Amino acid sequence: MESELVKRNLAEIVTVEELDSLLAGNRRISTYCGYETSGPVHIGTLVAVNKQIDFMEAGLDVKVLFADVHTRLNRKGGEEWINRIIEYWRECFIGAGLKADFVVGSSFQFDKDYVRDVLELGLNSTLNRALRSMQEVARDIENAHVSQVIYPLMQAADIKALGVDIAHGGMEQRKIHMLARETLPLIGGKKPVCVHNPLLCSLQGPDVKMSSSKPETMIAVDESPESIKSKINGAFCPQASEGNPVLEICKLLLFPRTGTLEVKRPAKFGGDVSYDSFQALESDYAAKKLHPMDLKNAAADSLAELLRPVREHVGKKGVSCCKPF
Repeated sequence: MESELVKRNLAEIVTVEELDSLLAGNRRISTYCGYETSGPVHIGTLVAVNKQIDFMEAGLDVKVLFADVHTRLNRKGGEEWINRIIEYWRECFIGAGLKADFVVGSSFQFDKDYVRDVLELGLNSTLNRALRSMQEVARDIENAHVSQVIYPLMQAADIKALGVDIAHGGMEQRKIHMLARETLPLIGGKKPVCVHNPLLCSLQGPDVKMSSSKPETMIAVDESPESIKSKINGAFCPQASEGNPVLEICKLLLFPRTGTLEVKRPAKFGGDVSYDSFQALESDYAAKKLHPMDLKNAAADSLAELLRPVREHVGKKGVSCCKPF
């Protein structure tokens, strides 16, 4: 297994020693990431999908959990709408190149043994701890509902039910994963290794959260090239790396999948240039050898091409992000 491929572009590994021990073993390793199926699949979600493709290419068994029950518990939509949108999510992931075991949460989350595990986890978790774990995940946390406290207990139970070695998610999942590491051994489960990918900055900058409910903050994976170009041209793009969504798109989406970035520009502005690493791109941009508009144009073209298989696959399947009702 390729340890470097497994570990790249992660914000955190809990713990590195435990992951190294897994990778050094002789058995197949399994990993999963769960997704609330609400709204369009956007490039923020694609960061996690990219990481799962890394896992797949490194030889891990990859599972995707379409968390329909969690989506409902987190008040993200009605049951019928959530069920309708799962097919769209599945086809977006397939179009992006992810070959995984796709599992729908409701296919096992009402089983007797699973419900018993959730109740046992409730006996081993305080109300305050469960609520704290949802701070980065819950909708309207200031007015949290009981359903949103059940949510993290179910997420821990998912890890046991799916029998995975590695729990994967964005950094917003960290507190839930730490709760799972503490409580699962108390109900006969194993402590999972937890890996967290960074969260992609909103197109409007770090002070605005990327959200599928705010189209101006994100790009859907099946969006048209024209729309992609328009949104990236209007994106926040300071002459700095930190909090720059266009550079983050290059680092977390483009280079891991394409390995290069081609910049087309007139000779009077330095002519065309090709970058074969993000570090080289970042260095030139920081030194102001690359203008923000040249970066935006290159990123928009490359992203549109990266997402072309998704657009074509979703279009061929005739699925789309239906509106909630």
